[in-house]
Amino acid sequence: MTAPRTGLRRGWTTGACATAATRAAYHALLTGEFLDPVSITLPKGETPSFALAMERRGEDWAEAGIVKDAGDDPDVTHQALIISRVRRAQPGSGILFKAGKGVGTITRAGLPLPPGEPAINPVPRQMMQAVIRDLAAQHRDGGDVEIEISVPGGEDLARRTWNPRLGIVGGLSILGTTGIVVPFSCSAWIHSIHRGVDVARSAGLVHVAGCTGSTSEAAVQQLYSLPDIALLDMGDFAGALLKYLRQHPLPRLTIGGGFAKLVKLAQGQMDLHSGRSQVDKDSLAAWLGELGAPESMVAQARTANTALEVLSLAQEAGLALSDLVAAKACAAARSIVAPAKIEIDVVAVDRAGHIVGRSDGNKHA
Repeated sequence: MTAPRTGLRRGWTTGACATAATRAAYHALLTGEFLDPVSITLPKGETPSFALAMERRGEDWAEAGIVKDAGDDPDVTHQALIISRVRRAQPGSGILFKAGKGVGTITRAGLPLPPGEPAINPVPRQMMQAVIRDLAAQHRDGGDVEIEISVPGGEDLARRTWNPRLGIVGGLSILGTTGIVVPFSCSAWIHSIHRGVDVARSAGLVHVAGCTGSTSEAAVQQLYSLPDIALLDMGDFAGALLKYLRQHPLPRLTIGGGFAKLVKLAQGQMDLHSGRSQVDKDSLAAWLGELGAPESMVAQARTANTALEVLSLAQEAGLALSDLVAAKACAAARSIVAPAKIEIDVVAVDRAGHIVGRSDGNKHA
């Protein structure tokens, strides 16, 4: 398929692949034959088909594997093999789920499933339950099965995701609410931000941090001695974090980031990615004027190549531009979370990890 307006190929979630593999495996358990290709119906009605990458059968089980195609999205699970083993369970037991090798297990509260459950999210579970029930009805089977999902190499892949920080151990999560991966939609990242807030709330934390990158995150963590679980990997998605906190508030939030990204936030941008928002240098120059900069410096700032060039001008003149930007970014963030009562402060960090500005005006390096 082709994503509208972009020309980029869409792909399939791990949940869609697991569902298709489950349908093929259960069909083989019932009939001795694997469906290849195997089709499923996604939540919005699409009916994609998947080719099997592997198939095996035993006395009371069958398993099928599908190689995930994430399309043109830079997904860490692109080309991963998603395997579903379906085995007979005790009559009356219903449909059970198990984490195989490379699929994580939940160990912390606050996620959509309780601790101890395999990290197979609710919508993929519903999709797999639907294909089991459909085939069971067709073949007059009781439909009592255990579905074990595994991803070879999934434990290594999971280290490149938020799972370790969220308390999901042993591997990946099986995700997807639509079954479709839209290139560069970053839905998985935003999903992780939301789950990070949920886990922090369930753990009773009163102070969390959302930072634009690892450098600012390290500086903020050291500044406030925050545990890893309090660090929300906000990245460029300030709006996604703030809007979720508005509905699911925590007492205190620190936002950390580089100067240029915080300028965008201060100017009301909620997506801080360089390809989706730009610094308004006229406004930035005007802020220099608010600090008492001479008109010649303000004019120079308007034609500067980068926000960092403007910052350098301010620093050479002893003007606290970073503090002002942090304060304006803080005000913008507060306007998004309102009416939720969340204490917010903003910390600006340079590329070396030194704090160069704070919204509360505290002294900094």
